[in-house]
Amino acid sequence: MRYNLSELKDIIRNRRSIKPENFSGRKVLKDQVLEILNNAIWAPTHGLTQPWHFTVFADEELVALGQFMAEHYRSSTPSNEFLQKKYDKLLNRPALASVVIAIGMKRQLIEKIPEIEEIEAVACAVQNMYLTATAYGIAPYWSSGAVSYSKEMKAYLNLGEKDKCLGLFYLGYTKEELPTSHRKPLEYHSEWRGM
Repeated sequence: MRYNLSELKDIIRNRRSIKPENFSGRKVLKDQVLEILNNAIWAPTHGLTQPWHFTVFADEELVALGQFMAEHYRSSTPSNEFLQKKYDKLLNRPALASVVIAIGMKRQLIEKIPEIEEIEAVACAVQNMYLTATAYGIAPYWSSGAVSYSKEMKAYLNLGEKDKCLGLFYLGYTKEELPTSHRKPLEYHSEWRGM
């Protein structure tokens, strides 16, 4: 065997999404963020379009990101649907993380590759980010929602008209041990036609 499959399996199966509310405040190092992003760009990409674009927020920029999201929510929500709790969450959540990475998909100019395949490539890049963070012992969380998908967020991230924001990737260290998880056995999710 070329690589240690046991270690790879452990990383894959111990990957968790940990909400920033459960982060400890311990800082993630810049070198770790660089390694996470460098591994992200090795995701599969049809036609080598490499559609990913990452905007990294840290320090005081986390507060600015929270303010932007909260104010966007306030201005785009009818007053009878406005929830102070949601506003507060959008305002405060980024500052709970050590780093937040906005996940962008930059559309190929000639649009030869279908958009869905560009989105899938970025999702694969995010999985590489998850696995690298897990190997470091860093707790990751990929979040999306109406603010992430808005044209205002695209403008905030300097993305083009046909580009997309696919959410925010929060990084921090968890206060507690990572929770255990389980999956249904493979036979619930597969059909074999041969082999």
